[in-house]
Amino acid sequence: MSTTIQADLLAEARDLLPDIVAVRRTLHRIPEVGLQIPQTQAVVADAVRALGLEPRLGTTTTSVVAVIKGGKPGPTVLLRADMDALPLTEDTGLDFASETPGRMHACGHDTHVAMLLGAARLLLAHQAELTGNVVLMFQPGEEGWHGARFMLEEGLLDVTGRKPAGAFALHISTEYPTGELHYRPGPLLAAGDRFEITLTGRGGHASAPHNALDPITVAAELVIALNLMVTRRVDAFDPAVLTVARITAGTTSNIIPETAVLEGTMRTVSAAQRAGMRARLDQVVAGICAAHGVKGSVLLDPGFPVTVCDPGFVALAREEAVAVAGEDAVVEMKAPIMGAEDFSYVLEQVPGAMFFIGARPAEEDPETAPPNHSNRVIFDEAPMAIGAATYAAVAIRVLAGS
Repeated sequence: MSTTIQADLLAEARDLLPDIVAVRRTLHRIPEVGLQIPQTQAVVADAVRALGLEPRLGTTTTSVVAVIKGGKPGPTVLLRADMDALPLTEDTGLDFASETPGRMHACGHDTHVAMLLGAARLLLAHQAELTGNVVLMFQPGEEGWHGARFMLEEGLLDVTGRKPAGAFALHISTEYPTGELHYRPGPLLAAGDRFEITLTGRGGHASAPHNALDPITVAAELVIALNLMVTRRVDAFDPAVLTVARITAGTTSNIIPETAVLEGTMRTVSAAQRAGMRARLDQVVAGICAAHGVKGSVLLDPGFPVTVCDPGFVALAREEAVAVAGEDAVVEMKAPIMGAEDFSYVLEQVPGAMFFIGARPAEEDPETAPPNHSNRVIFDEAPMAIGAATYAAVAIRVLAGS
């Protein structure tokens, strides 16, 4: 694709920016959490209909899928935006702040939806030139609810009768300066697994620990042993993070309880390391418990897989991003992020990529700017034009087959 087309797309997106911002602010006021977000679905479905497209509504979730049919036959490309919010109370002072206590678009998914709807308008303006179809994926339940997996199970990849040749998503972040696009071939985000360890000993009086089996002291040793396991058993070039984030035990100061429960998370950036960490977790718990005569059980709640960006697709998308935003604004990341993302389910089946788009307001100090998931986070809205144009440019490039 010539750089003239990308420049045109960016100019068109900037013309659309007031409308993109308006959609974003509408969604920001009505944040919903999880897989069932009916108000959000209704706003998106109405916006899709206003574009002359027919929304396909999910049955197991409140997803929305729409298809832009090009003027000529060809491949299919998928563009994704997640839609759900987070369970926290907003404290930004914005005049379009959340109207629902305890709910906030603190991860910017409202901007993702607005950018994708803007991209849809750009693509429809060039519909006759498109060689193939564009699937618009509006997804609920990214924040730990596996929404992408549900959409795949409902046949997301079959809606055009042709499996997508590529898939692309953007994620906004105040980690990066406004208007920059950050990317990485290979592992981009970690797999995230939650664990719960229950230690069962024997309760007793705190003054006579020899007559009890104290699960709290075993829990303390286990925390240290698990951290040693990471530093001594994990290859530094295939990293892992393990954090025990919560310990629950006891009722008062003079009773040794019968049980202690440890909860935490494991993050890995390869399937092999993920399997290894699971096995070593069981091994360490069994060994520590055996040494102290307590019983230990491990409950593992598998989270999202590793988000792996296809190197070939990344190279293609990078070229389009550079043409839209400029060479200096497109930056390769040195290392993966240990957060997790369920777009990984799509990327397990379709070559594709996720790019981060920076939206840290210029007046914010990078050291103190509230990050995603903060109740004080504020995203600069101007880069949404770059996001919409990048979505559209990548889609056109994939359909062009070059």
